[in-house]
Amino acid sequence: MIEYLKSDGGKMAALEQAEPGCWINLVNPTQAEVDSVIMSQKVDAGFVRAALDPEESSRVEVEDDQVLLIVDIPVEEQSDSITRDVQMYATLPMGIVVAENVVITVCLQETSVTRDIASGKVTRGIHTAMRTRFVFQLLLRVAGRFLNYLHRIERSFTEIERRLYDSLRNEELMQLLGLQKSLVYFSASLKGNEVTMEKVLRGRILKLYEDDRDLLEDALIEIRQAIEMSSIYSSILAGTMETYSSVVSNNMNDIMKALTVITLIMTIPNMIFGFYGMNVSMLPGAVSFIPLIISIVACIIAWQFLKKHKLY
Repeated sequence: MIEYLKSDGGKMAALEQAEPGCWINLVNPTQAEVDSVIMSQKVDAGFVRAALDPEESSRVEVEDDQVLLIVDIPVEEQSDSITRDVQMYATLPMGIVVAENVVITVCLQETSVTRDIASGKVTRGIHTAMRTRFVFQLLLRVAGRFLNYLHRIERSFTEIERRLYDSLRNEELMQLLGLQKSLVYFSASLKGNEVTMEKVLRGRILKLYEDDRDLLEDALIEIRQAIEMSSIYSSILAGTMETYSSVVSNNMNDIMKALTVITLIMTIPNMIFGFYGMNVSMLPGAVSFIPLIISIVACIIAWQFLKKHKLY
């Protein structure tokens, strides 16, 4: 999909074709759409295609008068049968190409970072013709989206933990593992975005005006805050997983201890009745309830012994 958009009087207007000062938004584009943008805007082909590789890392490149920024953005993953009750997250690269007259964004799937602006939901202060400021506004929205998803992860973790208090099940543990994996993706992507923004902040890649610098500094502050939150949540999740692993291990030990004691107690009647079952005539009470009484007394004595020594 390809969209040509331009801010007009505080609103985002759709265009039939590109014109100076517009924003070209490419979402999972076809080869024909990519070639069309490359030819019409005379931008580096590698810049436009870079973000179409899902493994592309965050970085910044400059070629002649064109600048490529690749930043990782958070996206929601489709839930499977185990994690259907909890939303999982991953990251995808988004390319931002600052050309001579336009700004081009490229991503493999539509996300709220660009969708809210393209749909007109967020228009305050958006000016596509002010290319540097528009790029920094996109970066600020990326940082804000990371923070939003981190808060969602924290709420999901709290809900899973509450359910684990009631019943320790494998499903909740797998959901915690999925959230931990999401935090690992976020942590790696956020650190890459931080390095990229710091390079831009030096002012050697894009010309920075005072208001633009403030926008970028705000985005960088939110990115660093997200990094810290991600690190804290990862530590909490790791500690929780370790704690519940110990709980499972302790429960298993208690079960094995109970089975061992039961087996030991049940062995006593078997031994006594075994002696009386060998047709030994000298044993007292061979034809009465003596074996049963002896077994009961012996079991009680063994139970009291184990209880007194806190073996059970």
